[in-house]
Amino acid sequence: MSGPGSYADALEGRFDGRGLRIGLICARFHGEITEALRDRCVATLRHHRVADEDIEVVRVPGAWELPQATHRLAGLGRFHVLVAIGCVIRGETPHFDYVAGEASRGLAETARERDVPVILGVLTTENEAQARERAAADGQDKGRELALAALEMGLLYRGLA
Repeated sequence: MSGPGSYADALEGRFDGRGLRIGLICARFHGEITEALRDRCVATLRHHRVADEDIEVVRVPGAWELPQATHRLAGLGRFHVLVAIGCVIRGETPHFDYVAGEASRGLAETARERDVPVILGVLTTENEAQARERAAADGQDKGRELALAALEMGLLYRGLA
């Protein structure tokens, strides 16, 4: 179940992901949330026929490190799509703004510089309850949405080649 206004329901069942190689870069910080996103992303990719051997998970310490690892992986030439998974929860300092902003900017930069689609899967929430709701399979199920976006972009790029 995705949140109101989500494109995910319209996309379900439209994709055949056979042959797509997808890299998931998953932050360890807020690991319970990021692993839930990763699990749902992987389950949805499998549902759409992406083979287990075509899904590679790389872990990084936190959202700050996502752009670095994503940029490096994009340069290897072995992935059709990269999905950056992280979670930044607002605290009482400006740390949230720096980390979330730079993670987003760095991932966008990689998407523009490299010929590999990069899916932004960094939750930015006010509190942990919001993050849990977005990550939960019976909540907004953002992990599923990440997988569907990855499939759509991977197949789009394949079709444009």
